[in-house]
Amino acid sequence: MLQSDRAEAAEAAAVIETQCPFCSVQCKMTVTEGGKGIPGQRRAEYKVEGVPNAASEGRVCVKGMHAHQHAVHSQRLTHPFIRSNGELVPCSWDEAFAVARQHLQGISEQHGPDANAVYGGGSLTNETAYLLGKFARVALGTRYIDYNGRFCMSAAASAGSKTFGIDRGLTFRLADIPLARCIVLAGTNIAECQPTLLPYFNQAKENGAKIIVIDPRKTATAAMADMHLPIRPGTDTILADAMLKIIMDEGFIDETFIQARTNGYDELSVYLNSLDLSQAADICGLELEQIREAALAYGEADTGMVLTARGVEQQTDGHLAVRHFLNLVLATGKIGREGCGYGAITGQGNGQGGREHGQKADQLPGYRSIESEKDRAYVASVWGVEAATLPGKGVSAYEMMELIHQGVIKSLFVMGSNPIVSNPNAGLVEEGLNKLDFLMVADMFMSETARMADLVLPVTSYMENEGTLTNLEGRVLLREAGRQAPGEARHDWMILCSMADMLGKGHYFRFHEPEEIFNELRLASKGGIADYYGISYDRLRREKGVYWPCPSPEEAGVGLLFQQSFAHPDGKALFSIMEGDPWKGVSEEYPLILTNGRVLSHYLTGVQTRRSPSLLARELENFVEIHPITAQRYRIRDGEWVEAQSEHGCFTVRARIKDQIREDTLFVPMHWGGVQNVNHATRPDLDPFCKMPGFKTSAVRIRPLHQKVYRENDSYTER
Repeated sequence: MLQSDRAEAAEAAAVIETQCPFCSVQCKMTVTEGGKGIPGQRRAEYKVEGVPNAASEGRVCVKGMHAHQHAVHSQRLTHPFIRSNGELVPCSWDEAFAVARQHLQGISEQHGPDANAVYGGGSLTNETAYLLGKFARVALGTRYIDYNGRFCMSAAASAGSKTFGIDRGLTFRLADIPLARCIVLAGTNIAECQPTLLPYFNQAKENGAKIIVIDPRKTATAAMADMHLPIRPGTDTILADAMLKIIMDEGFIDETFIQARTNGYDELSVYLNSLDLSQAADICGLELEQIREAALAYGEADTGMVLTARGVEQQTDGHLAVRHFLNLVLATGKIGREGCGYGAITGQGNGQGGREHGQKADQLPGYRSIESEKDRAYVASVWGVEAATLPGKGVSAYEMMELIHQGVIKSLFVMGSNPIVSNPNAGLVEEGLNKLDFLMVADMFMSETARMADLVLPVTSYMENEGTLTNLEGRVLLREAGRQAPGEARHDWMILCSMADMLGKGHYFRFHEPEEIFNELRLASKGGIADYYGISYDRLRREKGVYWPCPSPEEAGVGLLFQQSFAHPDGKALFSIMEGDPWKGVSEEYPLILTNGRVLSHYLTGVQTRRSPSLLARELENFVEIHPITAQRYRIRDGEWVEAQSEHGCFTVRARIKDQIREDTLFVPMHWGGVQNVNHATRPDLDPFCKMPGFKTSAVRIRPLHQKVYRENDSYTER
């Protein structure tokens, strides 16, 4: 290459400062795009490098390293599509908005505004999540809005709110992790789901910490732990109670902390006195000595942390399971000081911020309650509407799917989500979406849900759309835009403003850039639990991130919560004394426990990561992880196709035989749709407190597909 060619190529290279669009760490990075001007080169070259920051400290995992591949993929949607004669065909934005207006207004006039519904996502920016909630309640006037974060953080969020008076992913700073002398990781596989955090835990081990992992599988996280408790899925509440009873019996509670800063301990003590430890161990599928060793390690430690994730939370008693683990934290006084606290490991990129500002059925911006007259009046004053015009509380994400199936909801607008794959009882969800009068989807790709839509709107990617996101430790970060949108793709917030305008509500949505939306969000959150008022774009650029709550520009955000008091009116935390009901769903017909989760190379329903060749190559298809003894019992060979079936439905995947899982448990990743969708078999039962589905505990049976002989009429006989 000539020197002049090299110079031109270097000059053509674009350096984009951004952050990973995937997990809740939100690692900062640069994407250098070059090579377009090099003679004979067919495509641009990309170089990804981590940028030093307070969360990931410059680390980037394999997903972040290859995230740009989906952003530049040839399958990106670059213009709207409308269904015509049964097919999705390209159309103009004017046509798209005209069709949307016709259906949304027509349905509202005929059936009332609540016949329209909105379904959001935990990867949307704070600005878009805020605007989506405002759009539903002001432009559409519907009570029915919820989002896929309901399946991620609702159990931990409701438990934190009840126990502490506030819900934030971590009550401590990530930098505090190496100061802990014992860390309990319950139902979380950080090594695969948040790998850039793993060095914090390795550093804690180097400092002498004992790490305890509670998981039915020996994951990569469990492999690095000092103790692994392979719990029977669905029994976490009992395990937490057993650990606390041992700690109490051995005298490791902090009586001074309990008396000064908590309520409800005496009732809890009475409740635990009746607990039979041997019986509890049997229910959990563990040896009592294992539980005792873990309990004493946590109880004896001067500093300690408990972290939970979906393994504990995605259960029909997930709210109580988290609260009982929080009992451990409170009883030992391990919170509100360095090296101590509780953390819910958020899954989605903006799982924290996405649930704070209004796209959840029962919330208004700033974690205000839609059922509080005071909160409604304040937010209405910010929006310039009458409080009486704001609709009331809606229902959770899956309950919306049930209302769609029942015909109560006639239209659904999906933004940044893929509900046909991510919801439990996926067969019912698909049936319901097919019944809709109108389905509109805003996405970057033709997802499984988008393929069913009447109208599909193309949106921009993480490298093109500016906005703020809040990571798992409550640190608000600004993601700058560095790349032009492809074709006619538009920013999601722009689409909302345009749609509000075509519905005659445009004067409430006069925004020209994300910063203007954020400034209104700041005001709407002012004085709320999640107070962002003191945070600004200028400040985020200077400080590279600010913790909430941050009530004024002069104050630093709060990284370590509860140093002096909790967020309840009396300043005290509340123990839970509610008895959990361990799941007992297996039967002779369905003898195995199905649990699901994530793998390192994919994210959510895989719509983005399967467009990354480097990530797809690591996991081309779905699988079921099964113990060798269980596989032998059902005559299943490694690598062959099997069918898993529950009373709700079935799916087909390849078998992966491993001895690092319980014999009574099957594990299947959640990233695939179609016949490989694990959620065809998940049950629709919901946690009564937070409406979390029981993803981690479905009763199933399994068999190899070679037992079926198919006929032309699609029936079969067994051999």
